[in-house]
Amino acid sequence: MTSMSTTNKLILDIETIGEDFDSLDQATRENLTRWIKKDSENEDEYQRALKDLKDGLGFSPLTGEIVAIGVLDFHKNEGGVYYQAPGQKSDREQGTGNKELKENGIIFKAMTEEEMLRKFWELAARYQVFITFNGRAFDVPFLMVRSAIHGIRPTKDLMRGRYLYQNNPEALHIDLAEQLSFYGAVRRKGSLHLWSRAFGIESPKSGGVTGDDVGPMFKKKKFLEIAKYNVGDLRATRELYAKWEQYLSF
Repeated sequence: MTSMSTTNKLILDIETIGEDFDSLDQATRENLTRWIKKDSENEDEYQRALKDLKDGLGFSPLTGEIVAIGVLDFHKNEGGVYYQAPGQKSDREQGTGNKELKENGIIFKAMTEEEMLRKFWELAARYQVFITFNGRAFDVPFLMVRSAIHGIRPTKDLMRGRYLYQNNPEALHIDLAEQLSFYGAVRRKGSLHLWSRAFGIESPKSGGVTGDDVGPMFKKKKFLEIAKYNVGDLRATRELYAKWEQYLSF
């Protein structure tokens, strides 16, 4: 296996939103709510559960979509965020050609979900190590399923085996939530915010935005703000990986 210090390493993170529950067909709404109807003892309990369900539609690739994909080269500390901005004029339509916004080594580029996914897998083909926080439980399955829905075949199998020794050396997926909790051996895994705080890393939540805010921000057309929020997750994950690699990787 190639030395970990010399391989190409890519940090990745996504932002998602859910569909509008009221716009779903009746069969889908009934499928989603049948369990909370059975488990709720009264109308108030049902309404609370229904609100949670509506707010959580973005956690599944079956009822949600990706609105931002962030990537960061670990060694170069440079990358990009590809994000949805529906209804906004493209760079070409605004007469700016293919000009892209770039800030502190990060390129921001508006794309459709399908374009984002194609771009991501094209980029992923050049890397051997992929670093996430909770990516095995969320980001990567979401990326792979949404890609299949768009008729796109992933260039790397980032879900092969749970343990690092089971991974393909050319597609090593280091999920820091798994590694820092020793594959769930500890009672509580801890969030990216808690791990960042413990290691003295600036939390991506310090700006007052959390993942729960992405849906409302998207409705308000704050597309670039969502993309910039994503950068905070990338930076924090990069620093946390450096700590894990130095002190806990064996």
